[in-house]
Amino acid sequence: MAQVTARRSGHLSLGLLLAAALLVAVAVASVFTGAKPIPAGTVVDALLRFDPTDNDHLFVRAERVPRTLVGLLVGAALGVAGAVMQAVARNPLADPGVLGVNAGAALFVVIGINLFGITALTGYVWFGFAGALVASLLVYGVGAMGREGATPIKLALSGAATNAAFVSLTTAVLLTDSDTFDQFRFWQVGALSGRSMAVFWQSLPFIALGLVVALGAARSLNTLSLGDDLARSLGQDVTRTRVVAGLAVVLLCGAATASVGPIAFVGLAVPLLARAVTGPDHRWLLPYSMVLAPVLVVGADVVGRVVARPGELQVGILTAVIGAPVFIAIVRGRKVAGL
Repeated sequence: MAQVTARRSGHLSLGLLLAAALLVAVAVASVFTGAKPIPAGTVVDALLRFDPTDNDHLFVRAERVPRTLVGLLVGAALGVAGAVMQAVARNPLADPGVLGVNAGAALFVVIGINLFGITALTGYVWFGFAGALVASLLVYGVGAMGREGATPIKLALSGAATNAAFVSLTTAVLLTDSDTFDQFRFWQVGALSGRSMAVFWQSLPFIALGLVVALGAARSLNTLSLGDDLARSLGQDVTRTRVVAGLAVVLLCGAATASVGPIAFVGLAVPLLARAVTGPDHRWLLPYSMVLAPVLVVGADVVGRVVARPGELQVGILTAVIGAPVFIAIVRGRKVAGL
């Protein structure tokens, strides 16, 4: 038995290394590829021997490098958040929309634009993060009512109701203010373009803390996935585990969504794909999701830059186009039957 476990761990470690190598390759492609053709030698010079008077150097440093770093950060956040949400809800089809995170972030971004005149992406981060926090607290507070506490069904229903309410409020504000709508629609599509290093640095502390909290809760999520009653019988504080997991989701989804807008299917499809490789063990599932999700996000961004030259397709559109068929294929596969 020990030999089988060791062999499986070795295979999973090798798979994770291969996934990390793929991630590095995608990140390099993101820096060297764009709607504007720039010779590879010029890109290398921009990275190693930066000349602030060279327009191509400025473009590489100010556009390609920041959007790549933001894509890596946001992808990791969405992948891990999706896996954690599926564990907490015990629902393999859970995503940030289940807890109303996207809707909460969107509502508060609209409020920031409409009431406070926020126009910079760095300002969206704070409002979006606050909205995600409020939405998650509201969902959990409503779902925890009653003697049985926050059951998966109650969380899903509470999330659906909260999402519908926030979407309605957002729509009401947008319909009454065309200027707010014009600014909001560029954030709503989900994009990495135009994201600066300021957005990266503002998001990094929240996402880094969320990743640490989520990875630290991996063993508790394994027990929670067995069901509340069995988890309690094994001595686990179910409420505490859900609160910790919820905190991780708020930090990850809130900062990621606020930074680039809502990006579809990443938090849904990637954990399903990772689970097909790792099984239900979150000690492996979370690292795999953390590596594979940025591959999808940054890879989709690269594809979006080259398929519509001289323009671009935003990453939120490409992840939906790429993720939907992958998601359907995974759901129809045999390995999903055991989720």
